[in-house]
Amino acid sequence: MDFPVSEKNAHIKSRVLSVAGSDSGGGAGIQADIKAISMTGGYVMTAVTALTLQNTLGVYGVIPTPPQAIREQIRLTLTDIGADTIKTGMLGDRKTIETVSQALADFGANVPRVIDPVMVATSGDRLLSADAVDVLRTLMVPGAALLTPNAPEAEILSGKAVESVDGQRRAAERLMEVGAKAVLVKGGHVAGDLIVDVLQTEYDEVFFEAARIETTNTHGTGCTLASAIASYLAQGRALADAVDAGRTYLLKAIETAPGLGQGHGPVNHGWPLEVER
Repeated sequence: MDFPVSEKNAHIKSRVLSVAGSDSGGGAGIQADIKAISMTGGYVMTAVTALTLQNTLGVYGVIPTPPQAIREQIRLTLTDIGADTIKTGMLGDRKTIETVSQALADFGANVPRVIDPVMVATSGDRLLSADAVDVLRTLMVPGAALLTPNAPEAEILSGKAVESVDGQRRAAERLMEVGAKAVLVKGGHVAGDLIVDVLQTEYDEVFFEAARIETTNTHGTGCTLASAIASYLAQGRALADAVDAGRTYLLKAIETAPGLGQGHGPVNHGWPLEVER
């Protein structure tokens, strides 16, 4: 049985549904999403697509969530609490992508979506099967309010080489032709001391620049940025402003990372609490 979203809930601006995998190390995935959305003022709900067995050194296993369980998580949250934005992360395989796409069409068709096309973990371990790339491109990219690929992901999805800002721009243009309403091609994997993130929309192009921070504590940066942006969008910010605020949150989280683990450590999602002390 579906329950109508209450009129009270419909007027609350801050609700974000995160559809992503769980990271046992706590630095990425659903765990990063919960921290980032909460720290940036949003209310987060979750639909867990997989259990990943990982720490800062790598991913040691992936256990997919049964499709019906994924669908029910999405249905139950959206038909009761509702959402102002939906953020997707690791989807893993063809069946999961198909399940999520259909569930969002059935229960959240009019909710803006921030799609983070998670393909490879920071450790280098693959998180999206090779045969699922076309399905992701076909089912998740069209209609996305914002697509947030890093350079390697943008290259795979667009078929364009992404080795410079010009490559980022060309890839963004191609992904908008595929159907995304806006694309943020992140520049962290592009060589250079200055990182440039390129945001393209139907109306304009915006470049966000930041000095590269030399650190190995970058686990979950993509999840964190997409979640922070989704949180700010849910609160009514314009897209470019939400991206700018999300980047500010992430950069401070990287700068103040605690240095946990023996590999790629997590960022400091809780830095706003430290500022308040």
